[in-house]
Amino acid sequence: MLARRNWLLRLSIILNVVILLYFGSHFATKNGAVVLIEELQASGRNLASIDMPNPAQTDGPQSNDINPPAAVQPAAGAVAAGAAAAAAGAAADPALPPVTPAKATSTTNGEAPPTEKTLQDVIPCHDRTVEPRTAQRGDYWVLYNYVVATESFRCWESITYTTHADYTFLDNLSPMLERWRGPVSLAMYAPGTDFAPTLDAIRYARDCGSPLVAKLVTFHVFFGARHVPRTVPRPERALSPPANCSRPAPWANVTASALYKTSKGLLYPVNVGRNIAREAAATHYVLASDIELYPSPGVITDFLEMVRRQDKPLARPNPKVFPLPIFELEAGAVLPGNKRELVTMLKNGTAIPFHKKVCPGCHNVPKSKEWMLAPESSGLHVFHIGKRLGYFVHWEPIFIGTNRDPLYDERLSWEGKSDKMTQGYALCVLNYDFQILDNAFLVHKPGIKTLKKDPQRALLAGKTNVLIRRVIFPELKVLYGTRKGCAV
Repeated sequence: MLARRNWLLRLSIILNVVILLYFGSHFATKNGAVVLIEELQASGRNLASIDMPNPAQTDGPQSNDINPPAAVQPAAGAVAAGAAAAAAGAAADPALPPVTPAKATSTTNGEAPPTEKTLQDVIPCHDRTVEPRTAQRGDYWVLYNYVVATESFRCWESITYTTHADYTFLDNLSPMLERWRGPVSLAMYAPGTDFAPTLDAIRYARDCGSPLVAKLVTFHVFFGARHVPRTVPRPERALSPPANCSRPAPWANVTASALYKTSKGLLYPVNVGRNIAREAAATHYVLASDIELYPSPGVITDFLEMVRRQDKPLARPNPKVFPLPIFELEAGAVLPGNKRELVTMLKNGTAIPFHKKVCPGCHNVPKSKEWMLAPESSGLHVFHIGKRLGYFVHWEPIFIGTNRDPLYDERLSWEGKSDKMTQGYALCVLNYDFQILDNAFLVHKPGIKTLKKDPQRALLAGKTNVLIRRVIFPELKVLYGTRKGCAV
């Protein structure tokens, strides 16, 4: 048995040797591995498809290595040959993606070319939620976002026109929106029994006026704590029932004498409304204006493009606002569509600078004559950087700014006048730049104002001046300091 096993073992060894000799002679006669490669290429495969065992991986140089070994670079010819082989293999196999050479993206200094900045890059802001809420503000109750616009905006993608009114002024919404075409934050003063017609007017403006009202206007409502309406519907029920558009607008043929405000001898809290509307805006930039002032078309897109470009004046370190010159039009005049048309109207007398016949110094704009003579250009640019000093010390500009700017003093009323003077003083002391825009402007609802004697209002204006001089101005000097040439 043992002899038989030894014989079988010897036989298997002999057979293995014979087989090895056979295969060795076969490959030698066929030029070895060259034929193997030729056969693989002829079969449509390439070298990359051959599974090869991975070499043993290491975690880099060992602790006793002084320096890691230098990487071995392949010869240039080998690189070219490898690229050619890869390209040939890709062409032979349609399932493989074509080889695309990488494009060079270097600049003169070897860095990637700079990308153009977007508005989101240059406007530092955070988006805000617009939800109804009720809050107290001094002696007033405020229904913030009582009726919300259907369209929303990111904080950097538009400018909000912020304004105030009672319901008798809502006839201005549609013509203003046709020119503005952006978000509007509107604070409505509705004390006592004025609340119900105010809500009717909001419904009518949304349902029967321009579609832009429902799309773009967010309404806030406020009233004094001593003049709370008997009923205040929840925000979700404020728009029910829909308005009857076959009837006249609630503001039509209504005089101030018919208002609850007038019957109770209430003053119009203009600055409360201004601050409510401004602080509730969802965008970074705001145009705090009066509802009867209509902007020139295209202000939003042109202004934001100027901001995106970051023109040189915008890089100045001083805080800045962007005033829009204001003009009045004669009754029945067609609103100018651009600066060129406005200048024509100024020349023929159908337009005049704002309050020219009432308070010229209040709205006298620096370089106003040069502004009118300058030809209209494409887009918006800073025409001149003014200060609220010297001849312009009592200037009350309407401007594009932000909620970082000083607010309006809420102790001042429309009837008492000088309602923007205290804010103007703060802007002056803080060394604001008034960067006047070259092609943007505001026009008042047609009808040129003239100075009319109003003994009651003159009395209130006198009391307001005393309040400013004795109370508010000393406070402003403590809070903001003083600067040579600045005055209320």
